[in-house]
Amino acid sequence: MEEAMETKNRRKPLAMAVRILGTLLLVLVVAVCIPLTIPRFFGYQIYSVISGSMEPAIPVGSLVYIKTMQPEDAQEGDVIAFYGAKDSASIITHRVVENRPFMGELITKGDANREADMNPVPYEHFIGRVERSFPRLGSLAELFTSHAGKITAGGLIVAAILLHLLANLLEWEPKSGKKAAKARDDRR
Repeated sequence: MEEAMETKNRRKPLAMAVRILGTLLLVLVVAVCIPLTIPRFFGYQIYSVISGSMEPAIPVGSLVYIKTMQPEDAQEGDVIAFYGAKDSASIITHRVVENRPFMGELITKGDANREADMNPVPYEHFIGRVERSFPRLGSLAELFTSHAGKITAGGLIVAAILLHLLANLLEWEPKSGKKAAKARDDRR
């Protein structure tokens, strides 16, 4: 019994290093995935900013969290997200200059633009209000949400699991002849 405790306390340094590396890989993947997944459970949509129309408030490459709300509730000064055109997949984030509920539209303007947007935003194009923005994280999010990024994340998870298995193999010690005989005797 004492011998087993001694062996357990003298873990092999290489096995420990491999296990720590595997754990760090898992922590890295989880740390990157949390800000991209957990907010969605709380009703947020997440987008990357690809134009400079809201600079300096929201620079290119920012990650923005959009909270769904009724367009009638948008206030002057709110930064909102909306579809650029009815069937367009492009998302625009601009500041509300005026809300016209009687016409069902919003007048918006990018902070970096001199004038208000030429076309009003119909309520049907409205997505929600920008609640938070994180500079530079949008580029990282795009990297991890791309096809190659998903493959990379999956590869990192597999590598972490393999490192933990390797650490187990490195720690494993076959019982010597005397130890095996003693173990058999102890069981009887």
